[in-house]
Amino acid sequence: MSNDSTKEKRAFRKPRPNPARLLAYDLVSQVNREGAYANLRLPELLAKSNLEERDRAFATELSYGTLRMQGKHDFAISSKIDRPFSELDGIVVDLLRLGIHQIFEMRVPIHAAVSESVEVARAVAGESKATYINALLRSISSDTGIFDRLRSDISVSELYKLSILYSHPEWIIGAYFDQLKDWGSVERLLEVNNIPVAPHIVVWPGKSTVEEILATGGTKLPFGEYSILSDHQPNDYPAVKDKRAGIQDMGSQLVAEIFAATLDESAANWLDLCAGPGGKAALINNILKVSAPEVSFTANEPTKHRAELVARVLPASQIISFDGRKFEDFPIKYDRILIDAPCSGLGALRRRPEARWRRSLNDLKELIPLQRDLIDSAYQMLNPGGIIGFATCSPLLAETKAQILDAKHRFKDLELMDISEFSPAGSTGVLADGTLQLWTHLDGSDSMFMALLRKKL
Repeated sequence: MSNDSTKEKRAFRKPRPNPARLLAYDLVSQVNREGAYANLRLPELLAKSNLEERDRAFATELSYGTLRMQGKHDFAISSKIDRPFSELDGIVVDLLRLGIHQIFEMRVPIHAAVSESVEVARAVAGESKATYINALLRSISSDTGIFDRLRSDISVSELYKLSILYSHPEWIIGAYFDQLKDWGSVERLLEVNNIPVAPHIVVWPGKSTVEEILATGGTKLPFGEYSILSDHQPNDYPAVKDKRAGIQDMGSQLVAEIFAATLDESAANWLDLCAGPGGKAALINNILKVSAPEVSFTANEPTKHRAELVARVLPASQIISFDGRKFEDFPIKYDRILIDAPCSGLGALRRRPEARWRRSLNDLKELIPLQRDLIDSAYQMLNPGGIIGFATCSPLLAETKAQILDAKHRFKDLELMDISEFSPAGSTGVLADGTLQLWTHLDGSDSMFMALLRKKL
């Protein structure tokens, strides 16, 4: 048989894509092309699949990893194409990213990474695009020193190098450096942001115990009384499956515990002003039910779908839905108000693979005024002697210290409290001014910020 007839026969062979890789492509495509959220869509795709546990883990690693590292992958693509990157078809880009991730970031032999990626391409993009992808992946895989050359290139700025090698937008890296003031520390943070982490379990006091969770498996985490690093799937834990415990990063748990620890005899009415999706509200509510059942705790969430999430972990009778900026709509004044403010989320990039590509500096133009308005509203609703807890999952100065300085300037009777007096982690992460700033590479948690502000009597 001639070579031409062999190629023709191969071209008309039905594609046989690996199911785990095909699922990974579906997720990456839906996230990048349709705006889906990986953490919500992946469980749905896995539930519809017939994948065994090993293949489910492979699909998760490949899809999440590709989404995290696609900035790095795009650099490799750009080095081998003969046209502007922006002119490439989106389907082709995502297929190339998946193949490159297997070549450079996973334990997949190069020949398998290329051939299996081409099979997926044949199934979803057709023979012509699959041929193009095959040629590009072979060219890229033959140049394994591409990133080593970039790292050693003295003509390239440190910011640009880190942006490519660790697949973060430059503006995010710059924001980290503004706080850390050291490129070595920034690089460690970027590296940790790219390492998958097992879920953190939160025990809800009165409903479950640390001992019960550990009986299934896991390791007690260092911060707080209720945090456990899981070593099983969440639903393998009866308490999680029965909604007697939850999934929540250790840093968020610490924020909730600190706020709950401000309890005293004068704190009768508590409000979580921005409660959705309900993690902090659930922990605070259960702590208070055990330690101070007479206290009234209310969770406010104006967005319908987020309020529905809160209702899964809190009684409906404790949930209200008002615009948090309109203090006049709230029925009473409060002694404790938690503002878990909408923010850029740059402190939780390791858990949200696509988030780094969806945020921009322009988002801050809406977020900063919103955070300011929420503080203003909380101040108006706060009784004298009451405390505001302001928290963001962000290390950006504009969303952290700047908001607190601004609030203190506008409201002279707000005084900053020392969080170390209330934190179960003591002085860990507490800055000289008494605020809290955790860092993922230092503390093993999301990079949470928190400040406590007391309204003078």
